[in-house]
Amino acid sequence: MHTHRAKYHLGQVVRHRKHPFRGVVFDVDPEFSNTDDWYEAIPEESRPVKNQPFYHLLAENDQSFYVAYVSEQNLIADYSGEPVDHPDIPDLFGNFTDGSYELHFALN
Repeated sequence: MHTHRAKYHLGQVVRHRKHPFRGVVFDVDPEFSNTDDWYEAIPEESRPVKNQPFYHLLAENDQSFYVAYVSEQNLIADYSGEPVDHPDIPDLFGNFTDGSYELHFALN
């Protein structure tokens, strides 16, 4: 049974605590759910613990747009009030209001 509660919600804009990128949450895993190869590619001194929520982000930095997979410990809420310009946002989300995007779909 998972006992971890996600701190951030779908559609919320967040930024990475250490690296210069921000993004919109479009999915959440209650704990690490990626490959061992992905995890082992992270330098050991920087590896996050696996038993925490991990977030799928439509991410952007100064150079590009991409999908990021980030542990909760490495995220902070973005209070800039600025939208994210990722080109896939209209496929998943509606209007940007008060730092979050409205969902285009119903949750179960």
